[in-house]
Amino acid sequence: MDDRQISFETKLVGLDANRWLGTVDDICDEFGFFEQLGSKHFAGFLEAGNNLLVTFENAESVRAYNIDAEPRGFAYARHDGWSHLALISFTESWFRDPAIFAFFDRLVDDGFFERFENVLFYGGDGGAAYAASAYSVASPGATVIALRPQATLAARSAGWDRRYRFARKQNFASRYGYAPEMIDAAREVFIAYDPYEHQDACHAALFRKPHVTLLPCPLLGDQLDRALDRMGIHDIMLKLAMDKSLTGKRFQKLLRARRYDQTYVRRLVEHLLAHSHDGFAEVICQYMLKRGSSIYFEKKLARIRAERVE
Repeated sequence: MDDRQISFETKLVGLDANRWLGTVDDICDEFGFFEQLGSKHFAGFLEAGNNLLVTFENAESVRAYNIDAEPRGFAYARHDGWSHLALISFTESWFRDPAIFAFFDRLVDDGFFERFENVLFYGGDGGAAYAASAYSVASPGATVIALRPQATLAARSAGWDRRYRFARKQNFASRYGYAPEMIDAAREVFIAYDPYEHQDACHAALFRKPHVTLLPCPLLGDQLDRALDRMGIHDIMLKLAMDKSLTGKRFQKLLRARRYDQTYVRRLVEHLLAHSHDGFAEVICQYMLKRGSSIYFEKKLARIRAERVE
């Protein structure tokens, strides 16, 4: 298969759910295929070049937060010539659906993943990141990027995680189930998480294989995909992974961009103050004010100095 970019326009911004879905359907039908997977999911494929990006996303989040309201891989098909397989959910499903099991079984039987030189599975949030890890078993030798994935929500293995109670009712013990085991055949796996988010850190610790690289992202919170987008490093991370040149060290260099992200810096200031590091917090507030940042840092600096006088 030759590398080739796909030329198309989406115009998805502002569309209601049905029109958005219909437009995505039309684009995928034109350049690949579109397939409904049960009542809660669909798969869309854009055929371009030898690199395949497999993404797991939620339709509502795509419409609300992604650039141009597109599935994340559309831009790579358009600009980089990557083929793209998007698995999209209409609910917070963790992609636990027999229709998806059957879909991946069929792809394996058809040798679908063998057509590509490089395959990258990506999930940008807990349930989607879980799915990217779990279904990567269908493509031995793939690379996986999972942002704060759950290893499982089965009570027997993760009863300590009291979140997502509605999702815990699903069967995580059947096929494509326990994500830390499903990554065995992957070439490399990158697990990003905020170590201060205790339950996310516990899930990350369950991914113990030698080919797993943990990517701690302190104080970036539970919306890592949006944080990486704000910092402008999400795209770079994916491209490095596709080129097989992403490493923990290179990611930490990318993460230096957080010093320019006001959301992160505010969290850092609050963290420092909560742990009685007022002097460090004062220095950071002064630095941000020199860069012309918001009134938040001015008020916080005034409060630090006033408390010192008292």
